[in-house]
Amino acid sequence: MQVFPYRPNYRELFVGLETLVPLAKGGAVPAINFDNAATTPPFNKVMNDINQFAPLYSSIHRGTGYKSVFSSQVYEQARKTVLQFVGGLSEQNTVIFVKNATEAINKLSYRLWNPQKKEIVLTTWMEHHSNLLPWRDKFQVDYIEFESHGGLNLDDLERKLQRYKGAVKLVAVTGASNVTGIMNPIHQIAEIVHRYNAKILVDAAQLAPHAPIDMRPDYAPDHIDFLAFSAHKMYAPFGIGVLIGPKPIFEQGSPEYKGGGTVRFVTKDRVIWDDPPHKEEAGTPNVIGVVALISAIEALSSIGMKKVLKQEERLLQYAQKKLEKIAGIELYTPLSLSRIGVIPFNIVGMRHEKVAEILSWEGGIAVRNGCFCAQPYVQRLLRISDLDMEKFINNPHLPRPGLVRMSFGLYNTREEIDQTTALLQEIAEFERNRTKFLSGFGKQGYTSKRLSYYNNN
Repeated sequence: MQVFPYRPNYRELFVGLETLVPLAKGGAVPAINFDNAATTPPFNKVMNDINQFAPLYSSIHRGTGYKSVFSSQVYEQARKTVLQFVGGLSEQNTVIFVKNATEAINKLSYRLWNPQKKEIVLTTWMEHHSNLLPWRDKFQVDYIEFESHGGLNLDDLERKLQRYKGAVKLVAVTGASNVTGIMNPIHQIAEIVHRYNAKILVDAAQLAPHAPIDMRPDYAPDHIDFLAFSAHKMYAPFGIGVLIGPKPIFEQGSPEYKGGGTVRFVTKDRVIWDDPPHKEEAGTPNVIGVVALISAIEALSSIGMKKVLKQEERLLQYAQKKLEKIAGIELYTPLSLSRIGVIPFNIVGMRHEKVAEILSWEGGIAVRNGCFCAQPYVQRLLRISDLDMEKFINNPHLPRPGLVRMSFGLYNTREEIDQTTALLQEIAEFERNRTKFLSGFGKQGYTSKRLSYYNNN
């Protein structure tokens, strides 16, 4: 008798997975979500914890009523929970709550910026715009090159650190790419960076929901100095993000946002700022968002982040091997690289927008298409030169370059992958036949009874 390995039913942990979505031909089907790199559905636990907390919700830090005191305690305890989740130490680091990872990195760019000094930030070609643009107007920015297989060239990192002779302030790298899923060796990078008296920021927006993180103590040569991530990518809605870093960095200077909650004293002409993290959290904070984040961290921790990573590696392997067998599908990242569950691809001859639309309207399948807020990376993957990009810039009516992206969450299944790859095979086959028809006869009109959306759009 064949024995099948046990597969836990993670789907029962989530809200909304059986929601029906409409199809172009009429009717509706349960949605299939392969757009988790953008935003994830919430855990049931998160929604339940929010509802339980809501009756006691109040503004924090500035009230003596029971609800205010309780909300303040929940908010401050959350910082310890966050640090435990990522292996950070409270005596070394401060946890600052922000809207998302984008705000976290922007905030850090202001804290590290010294207008009186010419300093350098090294980053990579695979970064999200949120880890590129905040540095450009404050620092000289240079880029770590790739190896031929797509991973970072750590020899190039060290060469650049040597070349700039101590002028590198920070090396800002993604923990895992939102385009290809490639996981960078952050501790190996950190050890190199610290040898040259620079610091490292890890943009963990894609890493935190999918793999274990360990910031490690400051005395460890490979410790992580700064970490940023967003709750909405780790099964917790309500708009909260986290910036973690050494306390002394945030003790200096004034915050870029000023207002309530950031000060000790204000007179007509003087301001004495509060200690971090409070000076960095202007205005009434998003306590509900923090409750959601902590609930999601508890849920992920109870499963175990190693199990989360293993489950998504299985989905990645299964899906990519099926895609590799479909004629006309072009893949951009090999399975040999260490990756989270993200697969970028195109169908030869078809616009990426069209592929995504057909998947949605014919199958109720959500993917993402375009450049995923990482245009320099996608341009490199597609081998688009700077000269070619000028053509797109000068003529906004040209079809924009891009990719289709499948990105997995803990709850996705092989059955969903089977449905998606079956439809992709049909789309790719239809496109091949249509191309042959047009090249052979020079006229429109190749149709498909199955792909009604394709025919009509």
